[in-house]
Amino acid sequence: MQLSITDMIFHAGPVGQLVMLTLLIFSLVSWTIVVMKARLFRKVRLDSEDFLETFWSSSNLNDAHEAAQEFEYSPQAALFVAGFGELQKINKLRTRREDTNRPETLDMQLATMDNLKRSIRKSASQKLGELGSSLPFLATTGSATPFIGLFGTVWGIMASFHDIGQRGSASLAVVAPGISEALVATAAGLAVAIPAVIFYNYFANKLIEIEDEISHFSTDFLNLVERDLLSRV
Repeated sequence: MQLSITDMIFHAGPVGQLVMLTLLIFSLVSWTIVVMKARLFRKVRLDSEDFLETFWSSSNLNDAHEAAQEFEYSPQAALFVAGFGELQKINKLRTRREDTNRPETLDMQLATMDNLKRSIRKSASQKLGELGSSLPFLATTGSATPFIGLFGTVWGIMASFHDIGQRGSASLAVVAPGISEALVATAAGLAVAIPAVIFYNYFANKLIEIEDEISHFSTDFLNLVERDLLSRV
């Protein structure tokens, strides 16, 4: 009697079915992450492109700050909002010095850049952490599920040899069904692992590209602020 893969799963022992259930859970969670991350990275790309176009066409930072609120998925927009908030704090300190007739030296102005740089680095780290969340699960799925499937196969083969011992026959008709059911677990493990590895590498490379784009924007933004500080000396 020829059995389909579904029949093999239902005819497997409790351990084999538990292995298949585990692999199914890994698969469902992995594909959910893949779909969510694909949508997220698409929104990030579109919002980042629109924000950068708006930023470089703005006449001043205040206008750019107002526009940045509309691009919630853009890491560059979040970085700029954090940096602009720190600039406002710096300007308040500068205003207090001017009110007390305390002159602001170049060293004092450049020292304020450290706070701005730390604020930008913190914002960039937070956004990259958010974008990279759940990706370790794909890596875990890619590395663990083949071994989970292999465990199911080994257990199934052990059960088949046990049946051979009880029946006292080693004919192909006795051995083949149990072994074929056991091998389904290995195939299922590979079927879960391969897409997880492919998409993990894809999203990891996308994350590296976004990190580079954030680095380039933060450098340009800091250069603008430093030129503005130097022009006031």
